[in-house]
Formats: sequence, structure tokens, C-alpha cells
Amino acid sequence: MPGGYGYAAPRNDGLAIASLIVGVLSIVCFFFCLGIVLGPAAAIMGFISRQRISTSGGALSGGTMALIGLILGVGGFVVSVIWFFLYLSGTFSSIGNSTPTP
Repeated sequence: MPGGYGYAAPRNDGLAIASLIVGVLSIVCFFFCLGIVLGPAAAIMGFISRQRISTSGGALSGGTMALIGLILGVGGFVVSVIWFFLYLSGTFSSIGNSTPTP
């Protein structure tokens, strides 16, 4: 007779995985200002996922992925907002157009 069968390992929460992916995208695409939309989405998904994991009684895992997605989402939002205001202020347009005056 084979040995006993153990319990199934807890499965990763899909919302935690989605939060991580969207959080990474918000950081990668900050120069298109997509972090302004993707950042809060990642943060909200990460927050909800962490709540679902804590109330699942051990049936769900992925709390670390959800936390990293939440942090990356907030970071992507902040970097995108800073990038947006620097772009509006003309900081980047004056770098390449400087001409020496005689």
C-alpha cells in the first residue's frame, strides 16, 4: 500500500498574480504616464488579494506577490505623476534645444 497522501498545497490567489503583473507594468510604462492608471489598479488588487488570503484560512497563498504588486503600483503611480509634471514644466524640452549665445 502506498504512503499516505498529503494535503494539497495552497494555491496562489489569481488577484495577487494580476497585482504583481500590473504593478510591474506600471513601473515599466511610467514614461507613457500609464502608471497613473495602472498603479492604483495594482494597489487596489494587491490590497484586496491580501485581505482574501488572510481570510481564506490557509487555502490561498501569494501574500508576498500581492504586497509587491501593491508597492510597485504605488511606486509606478508616483513616478508617473512626477514624470508628467516634469514633462509639462518643459524640463525635458529645454535640454535638447539649448543653443549657445554669442
